[in-house]
Amino acid sequence: MRLSISHTTRYAYDQPVPYALQQLRVTPKSGHGQAVHNWTVTVEGGQKEASFEDQHHNIVDLISFAPGTTQIAVHCSGVVEVEENHGVIGQHGGYMPMWMFLRETDVTKAGPMVRKLVSGVDGEPGSLGWMHALSAAIHGAVAYETGRSEVGWTTEDVLSAGHGVCQDHAHVFIACCRHMGIPARYVSGYLMMNDRIEQEATHAWAEANVDGLGWVGFDVSNGISPDTRYVRAATGLDYAEAAPVSGTRFGTAGETLTVQVQVQQQ
Repeated sequence: MRLSISHTTRYAYDQPVPYALQQLRVTPKSGHGQAVHNWTVTVEGGQKEASFEDQHHNIVDLISFAPGTTQIAVHCSGVVEVEENHGVIGQHGGYMPMWMFLRETDVTKAGPMVRKLVSGVDGEPGSLGWMHALSAAIHGAVAYETGRSEVGWTTEDVLSAGHGVCQDHAHVFIACCRHMGIPARYVSGYLMMNDRIEQEATHAWAEANVDGLGWVGFDVSNGISPDTRYVRAATGLDYAEAAPVSGTRFGTAGETLTVQVQVQQQ
C-alpha cells in the first residue's frame, strides 16, 4: 500500500525565545518492508543545522530557532510504500547490541503491578502466542483514553491509573517483555486510520524479538500486529529515544503546541 503522509508541528510562545535546539525523528526509513519514495522536512521560524543517523539507525534532523522567535513550525511530508509482513521486521542489525534492549529505563522498570500482570499471561514466555496474549492482557488492564496521560508516567503509574494512550501501552508491553528476559523496543511512526484522515498525533507501538522471526511489532492500542497501514519512523529503548520531537530551550516563555497529521492511501 502506498501512503501519503503530512505532519505539521507548531509551537507558539507568549514571549520571545532567546535560543532553542530540537531533534526531529520524523523521517521514515527504507527497508524492512517499507520504501520511502520521497520525504521533505521544512522549518518556519528556524533552520536545519544538521542531519545524522543515531545509534538506532533513526534519521535525526537538528534544528535551531531563530533568535527571539515567538512561533516555529515544522512541516514534513512524503510518500511511503508498505508491504504486508504481518508485523515481522526480521533479524536484528545495527549499532545496538541485543542485550541493550533488555535494559530497564526510568519509565519501563518492572514493579509489582508489572510482575502481577505478567504472571497471569498464558503460554510459553517469548513465543508469538504469548506476545499476543500479553498484548491482550495490557489492553484489558489499561483502557485507551486520550487527554488523561502524562509523558513522564512510568509503567507502574500507567497500570495504577488503568488508562493511557499508545505511548503508555507500548511502555507497559516493553517492561513486561524485558522483565521476562525478552528484548523489546519502542516504535514511533504513522498509522492510517480507517475512519479519518486528520489526526492530532503520531502513533506508537512496540516490537519484541521472537526466536526464529526476529523483531515483531505489537500495537496494544489496536490489538494487532502492524500491517500495511503502519509506517515506522524511529525506534528506541523508550519514548525518549524515539520521540518525533525533543529538545531544549532557554528562557521562561509559555508554550502552546499543536500537531496536525494526515495519513491516507495515495
